[in-house]
Amino acid sequence: MKRKIGVVAAATAALLVFAGCSASTPPADESADGQNITFWVMGGDTPEALRDYLKTEYNKVTGGTLTIEEQGWGDALSKLTTSLPDAENTPDVTEIGNTWSPTFTNVGAFTDVTDLVPELGGDKLLPSFVDIGVVDGANYALPYYFGSRYNFYRKDVWAAAGLDVPKTLGELSESAAKLKTATQSGFYLGGEDWRNGVSWIFAYGGDLAKKDGDTWASSLSDPKSVQGLEALQELYTSASLAPVTEADSTPWVNINATTGAPEAATIIAPGWAHWSIGDLAPDPADDTKTIATWNDATFGTFVLPGVDGGVAPVFAGGSNIAISKASKNQAGAKELLKIIFSPAFQQMLGENGLGPANLDYASSLGDDQFAKALIDSAAGSKLTPAAKGWAAVEGSGLLEEFFGKVNGGGDVKALAAEYDAKIDDLING
Repeated sequence: MKRKIGVVAAATAALLVFAGCSASTPPADESADGQNITFWVMGGDTPEALRDYLKTEYNKVTGGTLTIEEQGWGDALSKLTTSLPDAENTPDVTEIGNTWSPTFTNVGAFTDVTDLVPELGGDKLLPSFVDIGVVDGANYALPYYFGSRYNFYRKDVWAAAGLDVPKTLGELSESAAKLKTATQSGFYLGGEDWRNGVSWIFAYGGDLAKKDGDTWASSLSDPKSVQGLEALQELYTSASLAPVTEADSTPWVNINATTGAPEAATIIAPGWAHWSIGDLAPDPADDTKTIATWNDATFGTFVLPGVDGGVAPVFAGGSNIAISKASKNQAGAKELLKIIFSPAFQQMLGENGLGPANLDYASSLGDDQFAKALIDSAAGSKLTPAAKGWAAVEGSGLLEEFFGKVNGGGDVKALAAEYDAKIDDLING
């Protein structure tokens, strides 16, 4: 498997650049009036209607122009590392993957916004996303939106086998094994899909890494982590036909079916995947494509159950948001944050299926089964370690390698020890 060396090098370069220039603060500006600023969003998660709202409101408040530039997730890390230190090319405000936040907050890439937090939502803001943006008690990155992962299943397939929605993680594995056939996964889970696989580590009380004093260390070898990994390995072996080398994927393709049995009886995916799940039919606008229409008689949802019942902790999806410390438009950037954290925009996030940063507006997600599953699964969700080298760990491909080998039948304890050592070389930056 090819390592993503370029991404790792970029993350390392960022540490050197920021450390070398001591992240000097640009001159304070007096007013946001007339300031033209740039906001980087990652991928297409922020709908056009929300982007248009931000542009309009920013112009109303400041008289300036807000330019929103979309960055692809694939090269966003390298772009951030080269652009953030450069006052001439930095975005004024940027969305950032929540798991990458520590890498940039710990090297002084972002502006301290602690004094703004009470005005932006205070203790109503999603705690785990707030915590990952804190350094030495100060806030540098705040929640933008959250997502979460839960299970989608074929009601018809489960009912035909006489199976009910499982109440524990063990019951899920047992049922999924019964539903596996020569062509159908009882539970479809790619071997290298660590973002979903890590939920089994969390469910058994393990962690990806732990901090001792000022030093982080990978904890895949922790007995609780090993328990979770062994349970995951059993599920993969007994219930999934997904390729061992498959990482982030589109499992809704496998649960849908035009005719005959689907390729998957159950999947785990981010909540927004429900828009891609359902009965398939030709797209009226393009007969070379199909569209999915949710059918309650065929499809259902349930949160990943815990080892002893309840809800298992899953990896929290979503993003943080921060102001570049190198920005020359600090006042304008702060005005944009005020608009983003305003009641109107928080409501709009929920109405578009994105978990609002301010939990007072979680009801804007609605009250259907998707909203309920999103809120229930997000309540106990966990983030990756708040270590400054975590972005380099992700970019290295080590987690994909490790989970792929575990799910391929390798010795869990031996692999955990091997990859703990590899991750420890990167995790502290």
